[in-house]
Amino acid sequence: MNILRQIEVENMKPAVPDFGIGDRVDVHYLIKEGDKERIQVFGGIVIAISGRGIRRVAKIRRIVSGEGVERIFPLHSPRIAEVKVREKGKVRRAKLFYIRELEGKAMRIKPNMGKPRFPRSTSGKKDASK
Repeated sequence: MNILRQIEVENMKPAVPDFGIGDRVDVHYLIKEGDKERIQVFGGIVIAISGRGIRRVAKIRRIVSGEGVERIFPLHSPRIAEVKVREKGKVRRAKLFYIRELEGKAMRIKPNMGKPRFPRSTSGKKDASK
């Protein structure tokens, strides 16, 4: 194993929740204000996931006061306290950038009531149902 990969493995979080494109998630992240730290929640729809290993990031979009807000969260960052999946979404695309042009009810994503067809993350878990 090369040195860079070894350093990445040492600094990765042991568990990142299994979520995918179209899911509604709440990201709890640490904010430093002066000498105090607090946890703030950013909830929205996952519109993109990119990167592998320690470089894995998720782009999350939500609507605040009628204006769209997007943030990119590095999932293995020590500033990310927790990621909670509120609802699984059923989508047919790898990136949901088209949602940026939609408004109101058109932005809705169908909930995924059944089990996912494919693994939704690169966490290394294998599907036991095969």
